[in-house]
Amino acid sequence: MKTTQRLEHALAKLYNAYHNNRLNPEDCTACAVGNILDNQDSWKHLSNDHGSLQLSYVGRVHQSLGRKFNGYSPQEILQIEKVFLDACGFKTPLCHYNQKPKNPTSNDTLFNGLVAVVELLCVLDNQPNIMDYSKLFEQENGEPVYQLKAFLA
Repeated sequence: MKTTQRLEHALAKLYNAYHNNRLNPEDCTACAVGNILDNQDSWKHLSNDHGSLQLSYVGRVHQSLGRKFNGYSPQEILQIEKVFLDACGFKTPLCHYNQKPKNPTSNDTLFNGLVAVVELLCVLDNQPNIMDYSKLFEQENGEPVYQLKAFLA
């Protein structure tokens, strides 16, 4: 499958962060966006409230100038972060009294967040969801429509 360069880079960074235990929804340098943006925290100034879709003044200026951060516009950055936090079980925008998951860095919590982010990244790039495995179970006349190639070690 042919994907965009920004999608490839984002997926690689998220994959590495997940498998190297460098993904943390409560750390703006280690959350989904933090990892996509090379573990920098300057993106947090794009909004006044973490997990909000509302651009701050700084965010609106960057958006109006057409500024991209590793290929993503300020509005897309906020969308990615909100989807990640919501899927991890946080009530957004973040606030000390809002709901949050019991264990925000558990593999299950982070995996749920990543699945939602990957789906959004694919939508943003007009790509089919690479996490959609439903085609593997499609049948026609009792036979699988698609064949799964087995990979042997």
